[in-house]
Formats: sequence, structure tokens, C-alpha cells
Amino acid sequence: MDAEQVKQIIEQQLAGTQVIPSGEGCSFQVTVIGELFAGLSPVKKQQLVYGCLTDKISDGSIHALGIKAYTPDQWQRLSA
Repeated sequence: MDAEQVKQIIEQQLAGTQVIPSGEGCSFQVTVIGELFAGLSPVKKQQLVYGCLTDKISDGSIHALGIKAYTPDQWQRLSA
């Protein structure tokens, strides 16, 4: 498993998101930006992303996953 595969899985399951992955082997960090996170608590945002990868976590392809999830507005404020 590589970071690009993680990106593809999340973007396929969470339509309209932008994923910025990093990591290698079985340890990854992802930043996910999308309107679907509007109004959700940080925990709910992480649960949405985590849910995309439960199969890979269960089979050991991913051992560690760090998630940061933002709406486009939140991301723009952080990037400014």
C-alpha cells in the first residue's frame, strides 16, 4: 500500500474531496478537504475518513492512520 492508493480510496468513497496523503509502508497521514465536513464535529469528520479505510486497517495494510479533515473554508484559513 502506498500514499497514492490511500488517496484514491478516500477520493472514490468521499466524492468531492481533495486528499493530501503522506507516509509509506503501513503508516499514513491524510489531510482531507471537502464540503461534506461542514457542520460536523472533529470526531464525525474522522469517522467518515476512517470508514473508507476499515478494510485496509482490518487486513493489516494500514497499521497507523492520522487524519485531519477540513471544510474548504477551514483549509483556506489555515493555509493563509
